[in-house]
Amino acid sequence: MATVEAAGVRAPAWRGGFGRLWSAAVVSRFGDALRTAALPLLAVRLTDDPLVIASVTACGYLPWLLFGLLGGAVADRVDQRRAMWAVDTVRGGLVACFALAVGLGHATIGLLIALAFALTTLQTLFDNASTALLPSLVGKETLGSANARLMTGQQLAGGFLAGPFVPLLLALGAAAPFAADAVTYLLAAALVASLRIRAPEREPRPAGSTLRAEVAEGVRTLWHDRVLRAVCTATLLCNIGMGALIATLVLHVTGWLHAGNAGFAAAMTAYSAGSLAGGGPAQWIARRIGGVRSLFLGGCVQTAALVLLGTVRHLGALLAGMALLGLMGMVWNVNQVTLMQQRSPAAMVGRVSSAFRTASTSGAPVGALLGGTVAGAYGLNGPALFAAVLFGLAVASLIPAHLPDVSVVEPDDGATTAHVKP
Repeated sequence: MATVEAAGVRAPAWRGGFGRLWSAAVVSRFGDALRTAALPLLAVRLTDDPLVIASVTACGYLPWLLFGLLGGAVADRVDQRRAMWAVDTVRGGLVACFALAVGLGHATIGLLIALAFALTTLQTLFDNASTALLPSLVGKETLGSANARLMTGQQLAGGFLAGPFVPLLLALGAAAPFAADAVTYLLAAALVASLRIRAPEREPRPAGSTLRAEVAEGVRTLWHDRVLRAVCTATLLCNIGMGALIATLVLHVTGWLHAGNAGFAAAMTAYSAGSLAGGGPAQWIARRIGGVRSLFLGGCVQTAALVLLGTVRHLGALLAGMALLGLMGMVWNVNQVTLMQQRSPAAMVGRVSSAFRTASTSGAPVGALLGGTVAGAYGLNGPALFAAVLFGLAVASLIPAHLPDVSVVEPDDGATTAHVKP
């Protein structure tokens, strides 16, 4: 594993596999953004039932709740590199078949919902395997920088580069974005398959060990780690708040601010720009104040940004608040993932990751429902203030993680991780 020194920060070298993994992640995110933009446009051509259209989005969350923990357990059992390229190959085939159905005029809303559900189900294995594989490529001392580069590249590809291509592809036909997505899946699979790394050594599983027992072991490890438990709780609260805000943001912008569709587009652009800018300082902040303190800082700034959004009726305040939310959201995400990778036993990263993701992801759909309720009861700016309260609670929930660090011990098997500065 090669590293380089960049401005006093140890960063992963592009050679040795990280560059190919980064390229695969960026290419795949580019294709995902094309498909995500095309799905609702296709859905409204197939049905005008709001509940049915919303179910397409719901299928993007449901598999994480149903299969997220199982995906983490499988990721810890198998060769993660092979699992990743195999999953992307299958996903590429599924999207290619769907593109063909769209091109031939055989697409239905049921087929679209089935595709969304299948892709996200496969993603539960892919994402957990990817999280577990990264430490094998770059080493713990450069995990933060590697995560920052991965997330920044994905944000650039999905948030900016894909946007201009969507109308161009749609001009070629409704099937074009899906065909392009299939190509990116297959290209990403080829890049991951070309990685030449030695699979991490694992201790033999106890006789009679089951997936259910291994899933439970991952959940217990997350629960018994004081820092990860606090960070997971805080992330869940933040996701509920962001779910409430994002689900009602178009109403906030067009109804409360009267800024129209252009204002909504500007808000989303400001958020993407902030996210892109946050990748750089994420590790710089963590190296100076620590991983947990960087989350604490990010949560405080985001709380203030949400208060700004909910109280100042001006487009400039909206853009500033959204940019701050994106910037500090990236700082949060990079350091949250890095802490989880550093503090998890090497043989359990997939299971701890899946437990963390499943718990925190469940907050988004709950938040979306609560956001609609709050907007109806207290006004269109209510969800922003509701989210501010939840972010404030998230910051408070991080306080136990500031206590002096201790060894992380799994009580059932005695496995101990290294001491990591919060």
